[in-house]
Order: sequence, then structure tokens, then C-alpha cells
Amino acid sequence: MYFSQRLRLHYVDWGNESAPALIMLHGGRDHCRSWDWTAQELRDDYHVIAPDLRGHGDSQWVLGAGYTLEDYVYDLAQLIHQKQLAPVRIIAHSLGGVVALQYAGIYPETVQKLVAVEGLMLPMEWRGKHSTQPVAARMHEWIEMLRGMAGRIPRRYPTIEAAVQRMQEANKRLTPAQARHLTIHGVNQNEDGTYTWKFDNYEHAFSPRLFREPEARELWRRITCPTLLIEGRESRSDGGKVVERARVFQDVQVLYVDDAGHWVHHDQLDLFVREVRAFLAG
Repeated sequence: MYFSQRLRLHYVDWGNESAPALIMLHGGRDHCRSWDWTAQELRDDYHVIAPDLRGHGDSQWVLGAGYTLEDYVYDLAQLIHQKQLAPVRIIAHSLGGVVALQYAGIYPETVQKLVAVEGLMLPMEWRGKHSTQPVAARMHEWIEMLRGMAGRIPRRYPTIEAAVQRMQEANKRLTPAQARHLTIHGVNQNEDGTYTWKFDNYEHAFSPRLFREPEARELWRRITCPTLLIEGRESRSDGGKVVERARVFQDVQVLYVDDAGHWVHHDQLDLFVREVRAFLAG
């Protein structure tokens, strides 16, 4: 556990403290135990630490504020600073990848190797049309969204099996064992015996303060460590932009993985571990 902006944030430490530090950062509406299979493969060579993002997993929910990209970056910076992990290696997925890439651009001297899985998207691309709206329209939409979330009741699943089924609907490539593992660590049981996901629904709310591509490119250019960008061939997130954006990096490789979607580290675990292990050791 560590604290950031007075939030109590959770992480899993896989031991082997004398080895080089390796942070594994999950994506949105996910949790740190999503990395268990990868961590088990790499724990003998690295000191693996997998945090839960704020509002996710077993980390505390935010009260009286939102979930912005800069807050996630601050949390990562605090983890590395407080636990004295620099210089560090990072593997990060989706939202975690965006966060890790920004952190590495702010503090390039603290990151030795960086793997971003489906992490070269921008928040405004996730959120859709509001990215082109004038500020008043964005602020109005944001206020209405928060009002709607205040009255939203999280979905309850009558059994673990029902929640597992929803997990498999989200990623049909998951094996039954993977889906059950991710679900068990991703839900809380309510007092009435039902189950709800651990992540805070307010995480869905976009920030009206846009982080535009020129600013992202400015940070990507500052990353000095070798960087591996991994994309699933069957993912929805690429849109042909990854290779073009990768050109601004100083030292970068791009790996497309066949028969894999957004969760490459689940869909092609053996290949993922093999490629990442070789990259980190190289």
C-alpha cells in the first residue's frame, strides 16, 4: 500500500527485491491481478510490482474529484518515488500504457525499458465526439455526465458465474480459467450476496480538459529509453495510427500480434512473455 493525493492505493509485490524493478500497470476498468500470469513468468528475473490504479481493484475510490490522466500519472510518479524504484522497467496496458508513456516523457532518466500494450491512443479518442467540441459544450456534457453517474446504480450479478460470463463476453478469447481468475479478483461481494465490479463507475467520465496530440508527441519525443509498442492485429484501437506516431520516438520497436485483440497479454500469453522477456533483457 502507498498514498497519493491522500488516497490509499494498493499494489501486489511479487518479491525478489534485489532484482531490477519492473512495474506492471493495468488498463481502465481492470485490476493488477490481470498481470498474474505474466508476473509469474518474470518474477525470477525482476522485482515485479503491480499497482491498482486509483478507483480500480483494491485501491481507494476518489471522493469529490474525478479520474484524470494527470492524476494517474501522478500516482505512478509517487509509487516510483516513494518506493525508490528508479531506474525502473515498465510494462503497461491500454490506459496504463498512456500513463506510462507520459510519465517516461516527464522523467526519461528514471525509465530503463518501456513496453506499452495498446497504449498509444489518446483520451479524446476513447471518449469520441467531444474532442472537437468548443469548451462550453465539453463542460456542459461533462456536468451532465457526472449528474447521470450520481444516480447510477452499479450492476449486480447474482452469482460469480454470471459475472464470469460477462467477463467472457468482453473478451471471447479468454479461457474459462482466465475469465474466472480475472472475475474473482475483480468483484466484491455485496451484503445481499450479489457481486459488483470493484472499479468506480466515475472512472467512465472524461475530463473536459483535453490532452491533445501535439502535447502527447512532445512527451513521446522526450522518451530516451528503448520502447516496445505492442498491438493486437484484431484490436479496434489502432486505426493505422501506431506506426505513424511511433516515428517520433527516439528508440522504438512496433510489434503486431496475430490472433490477438486489445488484451494481447491474455490472448497470446506465451508469445507475449517471450517477446517481452527478450526485449527487457536486450
